[in-house]
Amino acid sequence: MAAHIFAAIDVGSFELELSIYEVASKNEMRQIDHLRHMIPLGKDTYRTGKISYGMMDEMCQVLGRFTQVMKAYKVEDFRAYATTAMREAENNQIVLDQIKVRTGIEVRILSNSEQRFLGYKAIAMKETEFQKIIQKGTAIADVSFGSMQISLFDKDRLVATQNIPMGILKIQGILSKVHVDNETERNIIEDLVDNELYAFKKMYLKDRDIKHLIGIGESILYVARDVVRGGKRDRITAAEFMKFYQKLIQMPLHQIEDMFGVNENYARLIIPGVIIYKQILELTGAEVLWVPGIRLSDGMGAEYAESIKCLKFSHNFDDDIMTASRNMAKRYRCNTSHGQCIENYVSSIFDAMKKYHGMGPRERLLLRIATVIHDCGKFVSLKESSPCGYDIIMSTEIIGLSHEERQHIASVVRYNIEHFDYRKTDIVVAKLTAILRLANAMDRSHHQKMADCKIIVKDNELIIVTYYSGDLSLEIMEINAKADFFEAIFGIRPVVKQKRRV
Repeated sequence: MAAHIFAAIDVGSFELELSIYEVASKNEMRQIDHLRHMIPLGKDTYRTGKISYGMMDEMCQVLGRFTQVMKAYKVEDFRAYATTAMREAENNQIVLDQIKVRTGIEVRILSNSEQRFLGYKAIAMKETEFQKIIQKGTAIADVSFGSMQISLFDKDRLVATQNIPMGILKIQGILSKVHVDNETERNIIEDLVDNELYAFKKMYLKDRDIKHLIGIGESILYVARDVVRGGKRDRITAAEFMKFYQKLIQMPLHQIEDMFGVNENYARLIIPGVIIYKQILELTGAEVLWVPGIRLSDGMGAEYAESIKCLKFSHNFDDDIMTASRNMAKRYRCNTSHGQCIENYVSSIFDAMKKYHGMGPRERLLLRIATVIHDCGKFVSLKESSPCGYDIIMSTEIIGLSHEERQHIASVVRYNIEHFDYRKTDIVVAKLTAILRLANAMDRSHHQKMADCKIIVKDNELIIVTYYSGDLSLEIMEINAKADFFEAIFGIRPVVKQKRRV
């Protein structure tokens, strides 16, 4: 089978990258070229809130050259993603339009959760090591120029993940406003990072035993080259890292430039990055730092390879997304038994109606998430639970989901109770809402009376067969109340058939 040539373009906060990959069958993917151009977009965004015309012009010129390289490699497909600096720029739509007009490249802004999720996929390509290391307490620290993400794994499950809005460029921006000696500067950085990490530690670490720290992000790659890979290894102990840190902070700037082979601007970012990792190591108590040496573009390549069925992960990322959703439900005191019950119902309804709703596995996942957290708004207000639930979901990052997908989930939760406005929502939200409303009605008493039900479609009816012998008056009344909306969306009416066991 001929190999596929794929290109990944990363429009980052400090540089533009082009990676060319050769993707073959049987989980084979290798990078055959890598180009990078330093351009501090983040400095503009974090200082003025906008990307300047000069930066925009330079970016378009570089991306134009990238297109020529892609043509030379006869690239079959490519993806171009932008991260924090573009995401937070007020004029990002103007910049993206100029890039498309002048280069033909359509750049998509990743949500933070999508960006970090690609990082996890890139790590998971090192399958044997990844699966082994996350069996015990493991933290992933993804430190970028705009922010950092800390995620906790235990027993092959993602148990917590949080974005902390303190990246390397943001720290440098704060330091640019003061003029102090190197030691004072380091103390300021440590205080800034500790302040941000304190809440994470209090909420998520507690007595959790963290054995390993996985370091990803641009800054750790330079450290890894000289500290980790210098010894032909991809991991070092915490003690070895601290020894390197003490050596590094004594170096003048020109020596850091020579050591890492970077210019002055980049050299100034090395120290803040190393301090952040030092603080996270101390915070978690991790004994070993593993640096797999991956970039965002590797995650993009993995995503592409998976989409064309040339790569299959043994790790189930949908389970990670669901685990994060269940942890969110736990945090907002959702009714766990009721949520689990109607999650089973929505899955059965969805599967029984595949020929009628036209949705796929991704929409099924969104529906399950909406079901698990559908009553989170009650944590704030029993009276206004729907709008409160919407706000909670839109304010909470769910790893692996785009902003649009999170908005779909929030809307489904809102319209589960509120009057549905056909003019303001799309058809996917309408379909998912109809299914959730019906499933919720099936457990109106919260006593899981229909847990043994079977659901089939026959003669334009969705037949819910249950062998429950008790009183189903409340459930049937609620199902009938939701039947009109369900039928308006799907053209099929739900009907309950209560049978006796023979």
